[in-house]
Amino acid sequence: MISVRAAAQRGQADHGWLRSAHTFSFGSYFDPEQSGFSDLLVINDDRVDPGVGFGSHSHRDMEIFSYVLEGELAHKDSLGNGSSIKPGDVQLMSAGTGIVHSEFNASQNAKVHFLQIWIVPARANQPANYQQHSLDPAKKRGRLALILSPDGDEQSLLIDQDVRVYAGELDGYEAAHLKLPPNRYAYVHIARGSLALNGRKMEAGDGARVMDETDLEFTNGRDAEVLVFDLRPNMQPQMARGWS
Repeated sequence: MISVRAAAQRGQADHGWLRSAHTFSFGSYFDPEQSGFSDLLVINDDRVDPGVGFGSHSHRDMEIFSYVLEGELAHKDSLGNGSSIKPGDVQLMSAGTGIVHSEFNASQNAKVHFLQIWIVPARANQPANYQQHSLDPAKKRGRLALILSPDGDEQSLLIDQDVRVYAGELDGYEAAHLKLPPNRYAYVHIARGSLALNGRKMEAGDGARVMDETDLEFTNGRDAEVLVFDLRPNMQPQMARGWS
């Protein structure tokens, strides 16, 4: 079963300097039917004005994944990390026992557009950790590249949960396939452009819950970028524990 939710059905927030679309319940947006999916708790589609951003704030016991689509995001944290996150970079912050960080648009002229994604960790009260990797664009051109995994396969970043996250870019006749293990769920998020998932067209911002399927085919891309989450079959609603 593949259940698609259109981008326009997401929660919306406009703070002036920040415009955000919430795939799942977050902040002032609450929908009991959209309180995460398996261990995937948050997908926020954020657009931040030049020179501003999120001041220092804390998280704990959450795997927090930032994925930049346009522009540049400046990151600083209490572990001493200071970095710039650009399109093609993969960044994962394991909040663990607690971390304080800030995220700002690094440009004074252009907006930054990025996804912030929260995944519930397998274990609480672990040491906080930060990872960042620049992915070779060829690895996701016309295919799905593994970017997060619990075992670090294929140079993916190591995440403390039984989840695998893939990123791919498709255009024209390019096609990608993902074989899911038995008894797994998946979530598909279209970051930009459009494509067909098992023949069903999806547009930017659309999401799909996938259950009782083992073969996923991605075709008919039009400047498409997609994230795919291979998840445990657990539908219990989660609480957003990432803010302390």
